Amino acid sequence: MQVDNFKIFVDLVETKSFSKAARLNGITQSAVSQQARAMEKHFDNLLIDRSIKQFQLTREGNRVYQAAKEILHDYEKLMSELMEMRKVISGTIRISTIYSIGLHELPPFIKSFLTDYPSVNVRVEYRRSNLVYEDILHNSVDFGLVAFPEKTRQIEMIPFREDRLVAICHPEHPLANQTSVDVETLGNYKFISFDPDIPTRKAVDQIFRENNIETEPVMEFDNIETVKRAVEIDAGIAIAPQATVAQEVKQGTLASITLNGTGFNRPLTILHRKGRILTPAMRKFIKTLTGKELPD
Repeated sequence: MQVDNFKIFVDLVETKSFSKAARLNGITQSAVSQQARAMEKHFDNLLIDRSIKQFQLTREGNRVYQAAKEILHDYEKLMSELMEMRKVISGTIRISTIYSIGLHELPPFIKSFLTDYPSVNVRVEYRRSNLVYEDILHNSVDFGLVAFPEKTRQIEMIPFREDRLVAICHPEHPLANQTSVDVETLGNYKFISFDPDIPTRKAVDQIFRENNIETEPVMEFDNIETVKRAVEIDAGIAIAPQATVAQEVKQGTLASITLNGTGFNRPLTILHRKGRILTPAMRKFIKTLTGKELPD
């Protein structure tokens, strides 16, 4: 058995999908199936219960899975220690992020990091928030970046920064000449929002409930870029993260209005799976984002 065999098996168990395990390891679905059967032959035990439709391990399979995780953990720890001994900062860092952070918050940090550590590759995938959590739990990526984080038992959370929610409108909209407004004022205008399952939408809905505002969005979108385009054609107003509209406000295609009161902060958080061994490159990346060294 090689380390790669154990990794493929662990990925298969944790994703419960031959196709996802294949994608994670850059091999075919058939190859994953062959690897699983090869492990069963090697250990002379059935590891996967094929008598039922839903993916499930046998008792022996679960024991092999637990041992495989320990082997992978020890291997990753060894590789990290060897890299530290050689003072090597290299490798690949895989990031899963929501669009607003990936497009508007992350780029200057990645630019700074790659300037300092040119031997490291950084790969960024843009995902809906719920899929970022899945990517972390399935070990598809090293780090996730989300807004309004939800506590999850298997995920470690590191504060990144805080953005602020602002109202945005067309430059010729009646609100455009205001520097700040009470949130109740927004109930008088057509409103454009994110899809109901987007964390920022949930936060906005909570703000509206707390202020007894009843509004039915005239449009709903799953990303900030489409929301902005709808506001630019004066289809309605919206609440959006301030950092995501800075360029449009500067160019004069959108107007931004501060919302009076508290409760409009938008926390951004770095995610990684608990117990994961972080390589020197990963630790340096966290320091670039937060300005702080991670404790050992």
